[in-house]
Amino acid sequence: MTETMTDEVMTVSEIEKQFDNEWILVEDPEFNQNNEVVRGKVLWHSKNRDEMYAKAMELRPKRSASLYTGPVPDEIFINLARV
Repeated sequence: MTETMTDEVMTVSEIEKQFDNEWILVEDPEFNQNNEVVRGKVLWHSKNRDEMYAKAMELRPKRSASLYTGPVPDEIFINLARV
């Protein structure tokens, strides 16, 4: 488990370089016209998806998104929702 709470806004490219093959909880995400996250603040990161989701439930950020910075396995279904 890794603790990361920062006020630094990072681009998705910066996030991917710093947190390779990890699940990322992003606060105050900014989206492009295709509803893809382009930048935000990294609240939490972990190699374990369930740890990231548990942290999201604990912190309950007002606006957040989750990212995975590794290859997506074929058997994973991705549900994109913007609330």
